[in-house]
Amino acid sequence: MAAEHYLGHVVSRHGVQVDGSKVTAIREWPVPTSVKQLRALLGIASYYRKFICQFATLATPLTDLLKKDAFIWSAATNDAFINLKYALTTTPVLALPNFSEPFVLETDASGIGLGAILS
Repeated sequence: MAAEHYLGHVVSRHGVQVDGSKVTAIREWPVPTSVKQLRALLGIASYYRKFICQFATLATPLTDLLKKDAFIWSAATNDAFINLKYALTTTPVLALPNFSEPFVLETDASGIGLGAILS
């Protein structure tokens, strides 16, 4: 099967990954200067959250800016912005399941996020 582009993903026999054109757009994303711009960034980031380990933890400083009268860009939010962009542009290929092997579900949660891995 050749690689197919589907809804911002590239699906191939190796698995699923983020479409390269989306990676370029994310890499060039400017620092948000308004809540509207931040919502746009978090929207696309959340769409690809399945590729990002600890997405909720990485995005928390940015989502905190969405609270009423809280949009004050700081060093911490800038670090979160840079780290989230890095995570989005260096995403792994998600492997397709092997139904002849057993599946293992691992879960974890904290006060700001939760996660699960099916391997």
